[in-house]
Amino acid sequence: MKQLYFMMAALLLFSCKNQNQMESDKFVAQRVSKTAVIQLNGSIEKVFPLFGAFEERKWADKWNPKLVYPSAERIEEGTVFKTKGHGHNEAGFLWIVTKYQPNDHLIQYLVSTENRYWTITIKCSGSGNLTSAEITYSYTGLNSIGNQINPIAMQSIYKQNLKDWEKTINYYLQTGK
Repeated sequence: MKQLYFMMAALLLFSCKNQNQMESDKFVAQRVSKTAVIQLNGSIEKVFPLFGAFEERKWADKWNPKLVYPSAERIEEGTVFKTKGHGHNEAGFLWIVTKYQPNDHLIQYLVSTENRYWTITIKCSGSGNLTSAEITYSYTGLNSIGNQINPIAMQSIYKQNLKDWEKTINYYLQTGK
C-alpha cells in the first residue's frame, strides 16, 4: 500500500511539474474542505455499496467510470478508474480508491487532474432501515488554476448540501430505478 501512495505522490508531482515551473516560487497551495451528512432510507448493507464507483451507476445519472485496474469491476484499495472531466477545462479525472474498509463502512477516493487533487471520504453508520452517510470533500490546489477552481467546485458540489444525493439515492432505494 505504501508503494501505491508513493506512486500517486510521484504522479501528482510530475503531472503539475511544467505548470509549477511556470509559476512563481511564491505559489502556496490552498485547501478547502466541507462535510455533509445525508439520511438514507435503507439498511447499511444496502446503502454502503452504492458509494462504490461501479454501483454508483445505479443512482447517479451520467456516471460512467472507465476501469483501469484491476481487470474486473470491483472495489478494493488500489482500484483505479477514470471519468470525463466536467467543467473547468479539465479533460478527465483519475480516481484511486485509497481506503476501503467495508466492515467499517468507509471508502475514500483520491481524484486528480493537472491542476488539483481532492479526496472524497464517505463513512456510513446506521441501524435498522436508516443509514447516515457522512461525506467529506477536501480539495487541494497544485497550482494557481487549481486554487481558483476548488472553491467553485466545492460550492457546486455542496450547493444543496448533498440533499440532491439524498433525494436521488432514496428514490433509487425505494424504486430500484
